[in-house]
Amino acid sequence: MAALIGITAGSRTIRSSSGDVPGYAVLPTYTTMVQRVRAVPVLLVPTSPDVVGAIADRIDGLLLSGGGDVDPARYGGTPHESVYGIDPLRDEFELALARAAQERRLPTLCICRGAQLMNVALGGSLIEDIPSRIPGAADHFVDAAPAARQHPVQITAGSAVARVLGVDRLEVNSIHHQSVDRVAEPLIVTGRAPDGVIEALEPADGAWPMWAVQWHPEYLGPDDGPSRRLFEALVAAGR
Repeated sequence: MAALIGITAGSRTIRSSSGDVPGYAVLPTYTTMVQRVRAVPVLLVPTSPDVVGAIADRIDGLLLSGGGDVDPARYGGTPHESVYGIDPLRDEFELALARAAQERRLPTLCICRGAQLMNVALGGSLIEDIPSRIPGAADHFVDAAPAARQHPVQITAGSAVARVLGVDRLEVNSIHHQSVDRVAEPLIVTGRAPDGVIEALEPADGAWPMWAVQWHPEYLGPDDGPSRRLFEALVAAGR
């Protein structure tokens, strides 16, 4: 049977005949990548943390997707005027889901917000706004060209991320204004941009197949070897 990959959904306004209503959705870039590596995408919408364990037990792999910012209150941060898209229900659900994944060593791929959320879930913190905290940093928020490569990332040779990507250095796209600050104790940094911004994390526990990247491999698409290999690794570990 094909692996079931749970993909966390973000808030969306859904238009209907009776007017706009709030809802949840995932972009087709995520589902297309999952399907291209012969797995089945399953949409995960915020629900009670009480059932998170049951959800984690029923999927073969987890994809923590991108989206709005994690509430700074979740990691003792200071709200910044640039913070956007806070969704308390999504935060609560996904933080519980990330911890359940760690407990079960569930194969997990974390993308952009997903990488930040995993770090917060395991006890880390975030930089609320890169330009305010890192003078001279590259422009990491280039949402007008989501598939355009903006800067290089150096990956730690021999790391789990490097083994999956198949390279130690690559050019990536960049659609984020926040990044990991204090690294959660269970995690190690295995990728950085030239300005020092953390771009990749993995568990210190090598038995847990989890890869966290700050860029968006789903936008780079299945024809990009390193991007495709991230999704292939998630599915292979899930099997």
